[in-house]
Amino acid sequence: MVRYRVRPDAAAENERLIGEVFEELAAEQPEGFTYQSMVLSDGVTFVHVVDGDSAALPTSAAFQRFASTVGDRCEDPPQQTSVRIVGSYEGRTA
Repeated sequence: MVRYRVRPDAAAENERLIGEVFEELAAEQPEGFTYQSMVLSDGVTFVHVVDGDSAALPTSAAFQRFASTVGDRCEDPPQQTSVRIVGSYEGRTA
């Protein structure tokens, strides 16, 4: 899990770049991992969660664009934390 806080004026750009990563993942459909990105209710704190083999992310052109500039958008830099899933449920239809 990675968590960071961007400057308020950079939040929309951060979301746009994240969207490009998900568009590329949808087109290429790499296997072996799940990836989620969320923004907290403050609109500037982002959380990314990867489960499984995330080796496909660094090879993604969209992810490289996102990652190479994320530090420029941040007020609080990305902090990576390992987590252990205790339970998960994927019951939503959309």
